[in-house]
Amino acid sequence: MRELEGEVEIEQKRASEAIKGIRKYERRVKELTYQTEEDKKTGLRLQDLVDKLQLKVKAYKRHNEEADDQANTYLAKLRKVQHELEEVQERADIAESQVNKMRTKSRDFAKAGESE
Repeated sequence: MRELEGEVEIEQKRASEAIKGIRKYERRVKELTYQTEEDKKTGLRLQDLVDKLQLKVKAYKRHNEEADDQANTYLAKLRKVQHELEEVQERADIAESQVNKMRTKSRDFAKAGESE
C-alpha cells in the first residue's frame, strides 16, 4: 500500500511538473503569438511607409521631368532671342557703316561744292 502511495505521489509530482511545463510552453506560445502579431503590424506600417515614399519619389521624378522640360523650353527661347539679337546687331552694324559712308560722301560732296 505504501509502495502504491509512493508511486501515486511520484506520478502526481510528474503530472504537476508536466502541467507546469505545459503552462510555461503555453505562455511562451502566447508571447511568440503576440510578438508575431506585433511584427506583422510593424511590417504593414513599414510597407505603408515604403509605398508612400515610392509615391513621393514618383512625384519628385515627375516634377523633375517637368522642370527639365520647362528649362529646355526656356533654353530654346533664349537661343532664339540670342540669334535674333545677333541678326539685329549685324543689321545695325551694316546700317551704321552705310550711314558713315553717306556722311563721308556728303562731306566730299560738300567740299567739292565749296571748291567750285
